[in-house]
Amino acid sequence: MDQALQDLGDYIGAAVPRDVIRIEGVCGELVVVARTAAITDVLTFLRSDSNCQFKVLVDICGVDYPQREPRFEVVYNLLSLTQNQRIRVKVMVDEDMPVPTATAVYSAAGWFERETWDLYGIMFSDHPDLRRILTDYGFEGHPLRKDFPLTGRVEVRYDEIQKRVVYDPVQLTQDFRTFDFLSPWEGMNKVLPGDEKAADGDSAPEEGAS
Repeated sequence: MDQALQDLGDYIGAAVPRDVIRIEGVCGELVVVARTAAITDVLTFLRSDSNCQFKVLVDICGVDYPQREPRFEVVYNLLSLTQNQRIRVKVMVDEDMPVPTATAVYSAAGWFERETWDLYGIMFSDHPDLRRILTDYGFEGHPLRKDFPLTGRVEVRYDEIQKRVVYDPVQLTQDFRTFDFLSPWEGMNKVLPGDEKAADGDSAPEEGAS
């Protein structure tokens, strides 16, 4: 992380010490981990302060860590065109903890928060219209959670007899098979069916063969 971002991190930490858990550099980028309840105050400061001016909300996304408590992170990626800098703000939440909406700070947050709710099931309190945005009506679950089944729960098809779209329970078209993922050309150390004769070496040539 370059010196300008280090100075910015020190400035933010000194300006809002009660609202920030920690500030760190990750892969050359500045990351601010904020208290969940104070996220709107932190975002407002980053947007409005003359030394920050992060006026562009690039996106909001979720991250799922099933084995960790709290399980989820909400990540805000901000851009300052004036300062030519980027910053990442994170809050940590669990399944039952709502995150204060950022729509009052960034109008673009509305659809980003709907997407995060749709795909991860993370709630945003006081959101003006928190509903699904990518999945279909009546969709069950949140498809970017790590524990969501890879095949989904229902499949959608058009029924020619009923002349409408129907939802059926997922049925796999083939039985589960275990693959060893070994290349037959490189590193093969497993005897394949039919190759047992090769295990004893080459057989001797028949008598009288030239």
